[in-house]
Amino acid sequence: PAAAERISVGKAPGRAELAQEDINALLVERGLSGQQVVRLKGGDPFVFARGGEEAAALAKAGVAFEVVPGVTSAIAVPAYAGIPVTLRHSSTSFTVVTGHEDPTVGGPEGTVDWESVAKVGGTIVVLMGAARIGQIAARLIAGGRSPETPVASITWGTRPEQQTVRATLATIGERSLTAPATIVIGEVAAQHLEWFESRPLFGRRVVVTRAREQASALSGQLRENGADVIEVPVIAIADPLDGGAALRAAAAAVRDYDWVVLTSANGARRLLDCVRDARELGGVRVAAIGSATAEALRTGNIVADLAPDEFVAEALLDAFPEPQPHDKGKVLLARAEVARDVVPDGLRAKGWDVDVVDAYRTVAGRPTQEVLDLVGGADVVTFTSSSTVDRFLDAVGHQRVPRLVACIGPVTAQRARDRGLHVDVEARVHTIDGLVAALVDAVSAT
Repeated sequence: PAAAERISVGKAPGRAELAQEDINALLVERGLSGQQVVRLKGGDPFVFARGGEEAAALAKAGVAFEVVPGVTSAIAVPAYAGIPVTLRHSSTSFTVVTGHEDPTVGGPEGTVDWESVAKVGGTIVVLMGAARIGQIAARLIAGGRSPETPVASITWGTRPEQQTVRATLATIGERSLTAPATIVIGEVAAQHLEWFESRPLFGRRVVVTRAREQASALSGQLRENGADVIEVPVIAIADPLDGGAALRAAAAAVRDYDWVVLTSANGARRLLDCVRDARELGGVRVAAIGSATAEALRTGNIVADLAPDEFVAEALLDAFPEPQPHDKGKVLLARAEVARDVVPDGLRAKGWDVDVVDAYRTVAGRPTQEVLDLVGGADVVTFTSSSTVDRFLDAVGHQRVPRLVACIGPVTAQRARDRGLHVDVEARVHTIDGLVAALVDAVSAT
């Protein structure tokens, strides 16, 4: 839940934010206070993790708990590198071994009998063994494993930073491995079934500047293509200054108009909120700019009478008819509070009487400083409207603009240029799909 308290107790090689005994005590303390506590752990809490110790502390204190099994990194990480831990014809078993033991037990050599592990056969998966892999490999060879046995080490598995290093038992000790690493040893490590690291935007950090409630569609598509997405909501959608009174009044008298013109999905949704159902628009024609606007109307069972193929104001004006003798001659234009006057001016030039009503306004979002600090390390920034350009530059400045600038269409791109940016990607189809496709093409060409 958004309101839940978050306490970081993470660990990294040589560093722990909280000692294990303190984590146990914290769980017991919060549990005894009657709070509902989630102890979130990577992988499976009972596979080379301290979940068993934490559960024992809770049981001793009489605190009820539930264990939700996870997918151990010994299986999940190789899968993300395209490596099955078993293969029917060559590897019919796998052994999972920790490469990082309690330093107070067994001394520098540890307690794992690596020579015996070597004789078990099948696949060996070593967790937390990056620092000792040379020593481990030597002992496996001494136990009878061939020096030419394939080895794959996957760092930051399942994350956008994932990186796979391939070697053999004889050479893996010479490679520089970074923790956290999952190391696969055996014939399966020679498999090259990459699917995650081969995605077109893999390893690229992409900034999404849309309002938080609108970001999911773009962020989702970018992630599906392998991108590491940073959502920086520099804009937010708010009621117009009059609280929507003018829009409600116009919606109540909507049958006085021949046409309702909507230039965005936000405007469409706001209008639909003001009418009882689609029957309210009986006899009124509807025009929409953009597929997202038309889709928002369809959720209210309204199909746009006019939706030009090009998602810009100029295309709408080219296709819009002149008033006929039987028409009332009136158009309702529901749009953002601050917008270009191209549409109302163009409609008036065609002979229409146009009422412009503010359906919503775009205000500055409030991204956290932690999020803003991530922008400087990004590869791409995406803009889906002129307001996202302005608000982003106001929030982060020109110095931290990522190397590639991608815009959803010509109006947004022109605004970016007006603000001193070089536009590298401009979608030919002015939709979220078109923006992602254009970005994929641009990245693939580099």
